Amino acid sequence: MTRNAIKEKSFSFAIDIIHFYKILSQERKESVLSKQLLRSGTSIGANIKEAEHAESKADFIHKLSIALKEANETEYWLDLLFETKYINSSEFQSIKPKIIEILKLLISIINSSKKK
Repeated sequence: MTRNAIKEKSFSFAIDIIHFYKILSQERKESVLSKQLLRSGTSIGANIKEAEHAESKADFIHKLSIALKEANETEYWLDLLFETKYINSSEFQSIKPKIIEILKLLISIINSSKKK
């Protein structure tokens, strides 16, 4: 996969997260966890976008590493929201594979960038 794939997937994921946030905050009246999810879930793509214009290879890896940390945190919030029944099984199954894929792509890009 190319770096554009990660950019597109993270942008699409951010849109999904915004929709989840709206449901959680407006319909289910959950504000604390959903704000954390919104912040970390939309930050992934923002950091990937920043990496596009990194000043150096080290800066590129650093920015993608921040995106990886945000993706990992997002997975945590999704797991917590599921386990506390704020999101149901079908909602969880619709988004969980997407964050796993983003995590794998980021790890792969970071590792291959370090080897070059």
